[in-house]
Amino acid sequence: MAFRGLIGLISLIVVIVAITLNYGGSEQCRSIPGDQSWPSPADWNDLNHTVNGKLIAAVPIAAPCHHSVGDAVTFNQDQCDALRDEWFYPKTHLGSASSPMAYQFTNDSCNPFSDPEVPCTLGYNVAYTVNATEVADFQAALQFVKRHNIRLVIRNTGHDYLGKSTGAHALAVWTHHLKSLELIPEYQHDSGYQGAAIKVGAGVEFIDLYNFASSNGLMVVGGNCPNVGSAGGYTQGGGIGILSSKFGLAADNVLAWEVVTAAGDHVTASATENADLYWALRGGGGGTYGIVTSMTIKAYPDTTFSAAYMSVFNDGSNTDAIYSTIGTFLQSLPSLVDAGAWVVWVAAPFGFLVMPAMVADVKASELDAYFQPTREKMDQLGLQYQYQSADYPGFLQSYQSIPSTWNVSDHNLGGRLIPRELVKDQESTDSLLKAIRAISTKTLLSGVAFNVAKGVSSPDEVAANPYFRKTIFSAVLGTPINYTDFTSNKAAQDAVTHTFLPELEAVTPNGAVYLNEADFQAADFKTTFYGGNYEKLLAIKNKYDPDDIFYAKTAVGSDRWEQRADGRLCTKWGAVWEQYIPKFLR
Repeated sequence: MAFRGLIGLISLIVVIVAITLNYGGSEQCRSIPGDQSWPSPADWNDLNHTVNGKLIAAVPIAAPCHHSVGDAVTFNQDQCDALRDEWFYPKTHLGSASSPMAYQFTNDSCNPFSDPEVPCTLGYNVAYTVNATEVADFQAALQFVKRHNIRLVIRNTGHDYLGKSTGAHALAVWTHHLKSLELIPEYQHDSGYQGAAIKVGAGVEFIDLYNFASSNGLMVVGGNCPNVGSAGGYTQGGGIGILSSKFGLAADNVLAWEVVTAAGDHVTASATENADLYWALRGGGGGTYGIVTSMTIKAYPDTTFSAAYMSVFNDGSNTDAIYSTIGTFLQSLPSLVDAGAWVVWVAAPFGFLVMPAMVADVKASELDAYFQPTREKMDQLGLQYQYQSADYPGFLQSYQSIPSTWNVSDHNLGGRLIPRELVKDQESTDSLLKAIRAISTKTLLSGVAFNVAKGVSSPDEVAANPYFRKTIFSAVLGTPINYTDFTSNKAAQDAVTHTFLPELEAVTPNGAVYLNEADFQAADFKTTFYGGNYEKLLAIKNKYDPDDIFYAKTAVGSDRWEQRADGRLCTKWGAVWEQYIPKFLR
């Protein structure tokens, strides 16, 4: 025993020395420009040659609003004015290989609304991007970042609220142009599913997926924003969708993934191949286990739909009546979602909106009946409101009726999943309504109601937070981003974290969040984002990415790293110690 103890002690010392060498010296941090290990121009040229000219050096899209970028003169008033008019919309950033929609993660670099004399720099945006269109491109990028010890970012549309699709001094792999769509008329899955499926390239946006499905008489679970990438963080983060109350989360509907691992292997992840990776990608968060190049999802026969819209505006004298109406509406949500509806609503200082409630296989007249208690309450209280509903022959026609909505990437966000039990009786509803009122009389709060309790046979079947299965709606709140006073945004996000979200947290103890629409400052993200799945997800992360090549803010394993003020990404010694040492102390 003494000999075995000595061997164990020697092994522990060896591990400590190895970790110290790897994490305590120059390799403790990812390289940034100026470091000896940062790639030379010749290195970048070699990479560009390897990927057949697909390497893109990042140039901020707001360069025309500034007099110079480096040595180049870039100012153009007409271009700048046009850019400012459209800056707030996703389409402005979709064509860029580097521009994130979530402005607060740029460190105010090259702000189109700042003075033209302010230097335009990359700031916290990526340095280079590989416009990957084939597996070899991803493999070349992975080899390159390993060789030079630089940060890697996985980017699709840039449509994310937590800063996962950008990163200072990083090389990004851009999946945006993987646009393949393949119909599989008869797919047989080990789960017992037999039916149509669609194989979706990683860069396919929802509008293209919806059009393709509709042209084949089908429909799929997906989100309401047309230009979100379907196979990226949306689905990998769970994916609340228009058809979720009928067919579950987007993650519930994935039959297989194709993934490039940190080792550079291109593998299939399914119920029979790499089943642990398949499980993790179904709701365990994007950007941390591997690079998804495609997913195969269930597709369902198209059917008829109905949709309803409702609005009542606050004129300063009807506030109490509006919130009384919201209370009645909240208690109607279980019947709506149990009928298969997806219900989007907004409570804000300007009033209350439903925009829309949408449901398959239910006629508008039947949908009207679900809203009757809310409308009767408004009539009783003398509120002036608008209500309309309509029938549609198919999913796409119903989807196309949704009006354009705000671009929420212009808000500092936070969210909370609200359990069904909070609308089961008047007392619990009143507590929830009090929290909603405390928030929405000061800033915008949005709810998306659904029922995914039966989306899978067991909550453990996928990695998505099990709390989804008892959720009645996801509440998301935000404070406006200030483009002309960057420092004020920290205070605005702090208000989300420390003032507004605690109102919802108080009525949802031991609660959870939808990780795609959460507060990136959350101190307890391991628990609230991932529930009891975190340790299992971390083990899978360590198996497929033992060198932590993949990092994304709030992703599994991200607490082992920190981004410093200069943008440099560095390991935290304490987290590394916790990762490696316990196995030698057992």
